[in-house]
Amino acid sequence: MTQDLYKQKKSLELSWEQEYNESGKYTLNMVQIDDKIKEIITQIKLEEARTAHRVNLIEEAKAEVSIAT
Repeated sequence: MTQDLYKQKKSLELSWEQEYNESGKYTLNMVQIDDKIKEIITQIKLEEARTAHRVNLIEEAKAEVSIAT
């Protein structure tokens, strides 16, 4: 999932760059692309936090099993 988000972000960044190269200035479309990029960055952060939380839960469970044995 996270890899797909990174791909979407990169694609939007390339679209932003292409828009800038074509127009030579900051356009309304670029503002919209920036907003989409920000949304994806937020999604990436949330997904990475969820993954880190899962890893922590697994590590805690391993520690409990080690203590119990």
